[in-house]
Amino acid sequence: VQLQASGGGLVQAGGSLKLSCTASGHSTSTYVMGWFRQAPGKEREFVASVSRSGGNTYYSNSVKGRFIISRDNTKNAGYLEMNSLEPEDTAVYYCAAAFRRHSNVILQPLSSYTDWGQGTQVTVSS
Repeated sequence: VQLQASGGGLVQAGGSLKLSCTASGHSTSTYVMGWFRQAPGKEREFVASVSRSGGNTYYSNSVKGRFIISRDNTKNAGYLEMNSLEPEDTAVYYCAAAFRRHSNVILQPLSSYTDWGQGTQVTVSS
């Protein structure tokens, strides 16, 4: 599946952004979707994952309670709503997907994902 991330931008600390990930080439209903981020000079890190059905989600400790991952399989899209943004959230955000047979699976390891979008820059100013 081909993925396209969008919605990034510049926001002040405490603000919000909503990222979108649109898919083409295959229905997303059979794919686990996830979001990762990579700050300058740092490794790409897990942010959140959502199961095929949308009923199961998982977050990194650094974003839990502030970010919400969701999806709309009728639109072949995934979303990451980011609230109470902090300068430490500044990074390039990537959406990713991986085919899984079971509907409630979520995935954390970067290596579990096979399809990646190109990334969208999020900059949080203090």
